[in-house]
Amino acid sequence: MAIVNGDRHRATDRRRALRAGLAALSLLSLLSALPAAAQPTNSLTQPSPSVRPRTAAEVRTAAYLESIRQEPSRLRDFFRALPKGGDLHNHLSGAVPTEYLIELAAEDGLCIDEKTMTAVVPPCGPGKRPAADARTDRAFHDALVRAWSMQDFPPGRPGHDHFFDAFGKFGEVTWRHRGKLLARVADDIVAQNQFYLETLVTPASEEAKHLADQVGWQDDLGRMHQALVADGKLDRLVATARKEADDADAEFRTTSHCGTSRPAPGCRLTVRWNAQVSRGSSPERVFTQMELGMRLAERDPRFTAVNLVAPEDWDSSLRNYTSQMRMLDFLRRKYPRAHLTLHAGELWPGLVKPEDLKFHINQAVTLAHAERIGHGVDLVHEDNWQELARTMAARQVAVEVPFTSNAQILGVKGVEHPFPTYRAYGVPIVLATDDPGISRIDISHEYRYASTTYRLGYGEVKDLARASLQYAFLPGRSLWRGNPTRDGYRPVDACRGGLPGTGLPGAACRQLLASSPKAAVQWRQETASAAFERRFTTHR
Repeated sequence: MAIVNGDRHRATDRRRALRAGLAALSLLSLLSALPAAAQPTNSLTQPSPSVRPRTAAEVRTAAYLESIRQEPSRLRDFFRALPKGGDLHNHLSGAVPTEYLIELAAEDGLCIDEKTMTAVVPPCGPGKRPAADARTDRAFHDALVRAWSMQDFPPGRPGHDHFFDAFGKFGEVTWRHRGKLLARVADDIVAQNQFYLETLVTPASEEAKHLADQVGWQDDLGRMHQALVADGKLDRLVATARKEADDADAEFRTTSHCGTSRPAPGCRLTVRWNAQVSRGSSPERVFTQMELGMRLAERDPRFTAVNLVAPEDWDSSLRNYTSQMRMLDFLRRKYPRAHLTLHAGELWPGLVKPEDLKFHINQAVTLAHAERIGHGVDLVHEDNWQELARTMAARQVAVEVPFTSNAQILGVKGVEHPFPTYRAYGVPIVLATDDPGISRIDISHEYRYASTTYRLGYGEVKDLARASLQYAFLPGRSLWRGNPTRDGYRPVDACRGGLPGTGLPGAACRQLLASSPKAAVQWRQETASAAFERRFTTHR
């Protein structure tokens, strides 16, 4: 996610001009202009309907939650202990606590450019200071934390550029130690009472760039594909990416002491990689990264999906958006077993021109055939957005919602956020962290924010946690039948009457759990939820 200066400066100038003219535009005024029949019927605090009756244990836990609404410390404890499924929208380099990145920089002997606060390779000449100085100089350490994260960022100021610039500042640190980064993040995920992680990395980054530059760009996507696969070039790139993953796995297991008598908590976590593609790169590099990611997803079970990263409002991102969706449409037919989740609609009035708000989510869903959408903040600014929402609901295209980064990058929160609108239309939603290291938050914060801001009861946050596993790219049959977002979370016939807390699983259910990685992780979530409901309860 390196920043391209030309794109960044042009985007900054454009945003300043647009904000001056569009500052008064808000979601509320937009919705008030819509015909009544086209508007969702729920308000900010109205819960979405659920057809599934709640169990007695759920009712008691729901009562407990309502009883502590005005007690912040008990509310924090409740949401930290809440079983929260998985995190499906997580950038590994942005997920690591900033303090750990500083320590890694010191261990590697890196230097810090004091003007830009960017980590660089040694030697530390004039204007460059050893990162190790941060171990003893508190002011230097704190300045790095502020530069590499949103710590102490002034409230009310647009955080877009500071947020994205952070990746370039610590990039020299993160590419070196994928396994160590995962070890730290995995421990944090488990501490949050989660059981699954999909995290974004760039496989064989430099080698993919080299191959793309060697092949060059061809407007005919079929010929472009043939040029990549000819003479085994793409397969060699896949082999490089798999070796890179092997090395990261080994570093992770060593760092976490997996397989020893004292394994770290993260060893218990189920992890899958999603391959990220820098949408700001040249067409040949974008296509090569896309095809590499999809080929990996079909040939290596550790990889599941492809995603596009880098700011969606960059000039190059806007200019090439439709052509990149067409690339994905082409590649989806070549690799039908690979999954696709896309950053789409991470935009807002004042950030881009109005015409750029009209089609990004729609093209991601209908042209690229994305199975999940990341952010999706500009939904109601899309052309015919109601039909788009109904399509997403019918296809069960889930939206990955990271509330804090939406607020920090776009300034969108509360009633302006489309979270209630997606729920009103029956679109699946999963809560996510995005870049918790940069944002200085955790997934418990996101669940607490959702419950407090939108008055979600325990049953609703429990189903959000279930959704994070239902819409995960894990192989195997689900524990739940049909469309659980529409019909409620009802177990499949094999496990009916045998969920944790309600009975023992029969032979058919045990067979499902043994054969389906997805159902197995979902069962862990249900087991944890049953224990949680015994702990957090109001007796009547």
